[in-house]
Amino acid sequence: MPNDVSTIAEAVARVRDRIARAAARAGRRREEIRLVAVTKMLGPEAIRAAYEAGVRHFGENRVQEWESKRSQVNHLVNASFHMIGHLQRNKARNAVAIFDRIDSIDSLALARKLEQAAVEERRRIPVLIEVRLSQEPAKSGIEPESLDGLAISLMALGHLDLQGLMTVPPWSEDPEPARPYFRALRDLRDHLASRLARPLPILSMGMTNDFEVAIEEGATEVRIGTAIFGRRSKPAPEEV
Repeated sequence: MPNDVSTIAEAVARVRDRIARAAARAGRRREEIRLVAVTKMLGPEAIRAAYEAGVRHFGENRVQEWESKRSQVNHLVNASFHMIGHLQRNKARNAVAIFDRIDSIDSLALARKLEQAAVEERRRIPVLIEVRLSQEPAKSGIEPESLDGLAISLMALGHLDLQGLMTVPPWSEDPEPARPYFRALRDLRDHLASRLARPLPILSMGMTNDFEVAIEEGATEVRIGTAIFGRRSKPAPEEV
């Protein structure tokens, strides 16, 4: 796994170029798409290297792991750290205290725990709802038919700022099978924004193997780990 500053900088440049080309194919501006570097299972030096390469948004999957390395990078100006993994309710308070955004709300019970923690922290925290669009047992997220109800309830929680939706399609080396999932999330977002009569600007979808297709289907954020940092020493079933 590359962690040399110059190697990571070169990888970030390649990813940004691919983002720009995918945006151009879709008739979009490169500036519409935010790169979130996924740094789970990586040390603070990798975060610092990506930051030096211009990355400002980072995704972590586990509260405890982020707690262990946060103090070594919290001096990075304008860096934003996202909780992108499945969040257990008993970790809600810690998550609100240490993350800048929660991207994986999947139940009203979790939302209420986060609201309580945000009240105690005296902050309003941006959040995304994770939608489960495949039937894989390991996938997290709210079922599409329950999305409206969760979003409406979440809107009544004054310390959570709903900004959009997130999903993780089934992993495949071929990116094309992910396209219907990305299109479905975009359609769900458009419907929900109309129902709530408010913009939901963020569609977080697309990882290393399929982010160009996600951009073509409307992604505003892509979560990239492997294409920047290389394969982790203990890769998860799905490489981000």
